[in-house]
Amino acid sequence: MTQNEASTLVLFGAKGNLARVKLIPGLFKLDLANKLHPNMKIVSVGRQEESHQDWLTNIQNIIRAKYGDQDLDAAVLERFLSRNIYHANLPDDPEAFKKLSKRIIDEKLSQNLAFFLSVRPSDFANIIDDLAAAGMLDETNNWKRVLIEKPFGYDSQSAAELQTSIEKHLKETQIYRIDHYLGKFALQNILFTRFYNSFLEPIWNKHHIDHIQVTNHETLGVGDRTTFYNATGALRDMMQSHILQTLTLATMEKPTAFSPEDIRAEKIKLLNSIKQIPLDNFENNVFRAQYISGEIKNEGPVKGYLEELGEESLVETYAAVKLFIDNERWRDVPIYLRTAKRLHENATYISIKLKPQKIFNNEFSDNWIIISIQPKESIHIEMKTKVPGLDETKTRKIQLSGGIRMPEDETIDSYETLLLDLIEGNQSRFLHIDEVNAQWRLIDPIIEKWQDKNIPVHNYVAGSTDPIASKIIFENDDQFWRTSINIED
Repeated sequence: MTQNEASTLVLFGAKGNLARVKLIPGLFKLDLANKLHPNMKIVSVGRQEESHQDWLTNIQNIIRAKYGDQDLDAAVLERFLSRNIYHANLPDDPEAFKKLSKRIIDEKLSQNLAFFLSVRPSDFANIIDDLAAAGMLDETNNWKRVLIEKPFGYDSQSAAELQTSIEKHLKETQIYRIDHYLGKFALQNILFTRFYNSFLEPIWNKHHIDHIQVTNHETLGVGDRTTFYNATGALRDMMQSHILQTLTLATMEKPTAFSPEDIRAEKIKLLNSIKQIPLDNFENNVFRAQYISGEIKNEGPVKGYLEELGEESLVETYAAVKLFIDNERWRDVPIYLRTAKRLHENATYISIKLKPQKIFNNEFSDNWIIISIQPKESIHIEMKTKVPGLDETKTRKIQLSGGIRMPEDETIDSYETLLLDLIEGNQSRFLHIDEVNAQWRLIDPIIEKWQDKNIPVHNYVAGSTDPIASKIIFENDDQFWRTSINIED
């Protein structure tokens, strides 16, 4: 359905990699699907001069590189190009933002303004200050929204400083903090899977679930991002936002309604109910490691992290954390979170281990429910059945798998979803400041504790499975790291 009101998307960092690879192709896809208002316009802001025609040629090249010439709808392409305007915000021009405001007015564009800041996090506050000074954030007659990319600070203090600087000019309802993981279809589908299927809710609690694992593993290494990664690490890079957000969707209570406000309220409530890591028993709850040289399937021999970095470092490329949710549904159920570079698989999934039940032949059931986010969007259930034959006690495990995505289904990139949400004012897939604060509250003590050089940094061979020593965080000896459904047991 087409949007019911015109708007103007102002894209800062329009010449950057994200805009070229995701944002501009995503906006074209939305236009192709007739999701954009006829009078919706896109103002691409860059730091260099460029002619209007050169910019349109640039956009055409981006779209053709993404979708190819075959079956490219010429009429839609022409319509999309007509939406686009390039504006040079020269860095040495003190009147740059006033000129941007005047340009939007002179072009008679909609004053419903959505600003996408595809820029360095260190530039967020300055751009918002400049937009405010130019009168572009005033909502007296029209709405104004600002989208900022993660990271939202590097700890609680820097996140608070960023929030203080931007809330001088923006209300919380105007701020869209993007974690692109929340735009992934399989992640969005978790709530529907849980609450639309009546056989799941009765067992989705401490009485039936032994433990939960949330996993994000990559075969990729740090590559040319050594400077960034050594200042960040796996915990900040993935767990502070992506993995904790995945956990909230898997464990939150059913919202009163599937509205942005109600969904966010339940996520915040869940995050605030997670208990702090006990620092007096730290090493039984938190584990870190670095990859050393090894071999990656389809890639061959690879260097270790310290070889790539070229110096000594305590920064983790593997992080595993045990958490407990202090509420009636989940009390005493261990939650295991893990993320790693250079492991054996590229996969993100949620593994739910059901409590074993002793049956008449003294065997124990071994039931899992696995929700795969990527690369295969699917739901997978493992259960025991009797083997056909005369042996009355022989059993085996069977696997019931269902792909969420069918061949005929539309493929939607997460940024397409989030761009549409921004323009339509749907904040359910964006982070509230209370979520950001709650996540840093959990992660900060770990980061601080890891400054102690006496806490070991373990090693694992690139291309291997989880470090054996990581099992120290398990509550019981019979618990183990679950591999994804794409790997044979």
